Amino acid sequence: MNGDWLLRGRDGRLSVYLPVGDAVLCRAESGPGGPWQAARRVGGNQKLHPVLAVGQGADGYAHLVAWRPTKPGESGLVHSTHFRPRLAALDWIPIGHPDKTGDRTGTPAVAVDAQGRAHVFVRNKGGGVSMLGQKEKGGWGPWRDLKGSDVQEEPAAVTGESGRVELYAAAPGRILHWRQEEAGATPVLQEEIDVPVRPGTLRALATSAQRTTLFYTDTSGDLCAWRPGNKPVTLLPSAGPGPVSAVRCELDGHDCTLLAQRSASGRVAFAAYPTEQESAGAWWTESGPQLAADAEVSVAVDEEDEVVAATLSPTKGQLLLTRRKDEPGLALQAWQQV
Repeated sequence: MNGDWLLRGRDGRLSVYLPVGDAVLCRAESGPGGPWQAARRVGGNQKLHPVLAVGQGADGYAHLVAWRPTKPGESGLVHSTHFRPRLAALDWIPIGHPDKTGDRTGTPAVAVDAQGRAHVFVRNKGGGVSMLGQKEKGGWGPWRDLKGSDVQEEPAAVTGESGRVELYAAAPGRILHWRQEEAGATPVLQEEIDVPVRPGTLRALATSAQRTTLFYTDTSGDLCAWRPGNKPVTLLPSAGPGPVSAVRCELDGHDCTLLAQRSASGRVAFAAYPTEQESAGAWWTESGPQLAADAEVSVAVDEEDEVVAATLSPTKGQLLLTRRKDEPGLALQAWQQV
């Protein structure tokens, strides 16, 4: 999965999304903080490839993007919108292929602008990035080649507090950054930095009115933070091999960034620090039981704006959840199986 798959809907209910076999499943709370419903299939009965990109707009709507097989050796991207956790998601709608036809070219990413328009990004056969955006009055615009070269798996799409969409992508020895110069415009490649980055470790977060922060792991195993226009900063050693999940939250009255990652030991590791103040330092604290090797981690804030974290294993179908205790610091409740 690419993006935050633990989401709070506009009605306050939490939901999670999970690709299983040839389908995407959704589980949701029956009410804010209440019991969880059984998993439901998203978007009808179309058969999908086991990859999913998730994005959410300021309106609380979830946008899901996946690949589906179209004919032997070929695939196409499909999109679905989920308005509220307890409602059925819209059917999967074909949105095409960055090269018109062909097989899968890479893991997609999706971000949603201030007007609620989804922007889908994916690597093309030339090794650059292509983008497809929704129109303000419905439908989709044309595929646009954003350029770039040797782009690797799992780009990180994010919407800034300005409502404009940005994209980060890794290539051998460098990171590329695209940004919309105005609402509705095609994102422009604005900056490249030379860094030794591990593919598949990018995760971006809006961290102030004008800036987004990219978290990535370098080839030495350190977790780094980068805001375009500045130099990358080493934050702390990575807890595990995959990308972090990140959310801004209030801890003891301070605006903090909370990071979570499946650690090398198989548990969930958390670290928090004042937002955009990496110099303050951060350290990992592990929590919960040992997880399946394919378990993923996601963090969010619930209807009370309190931290909630989930782990999900596609093979076991096991969903575990924890919330922050009502006490100082980042003490968490016992993990519960949903």
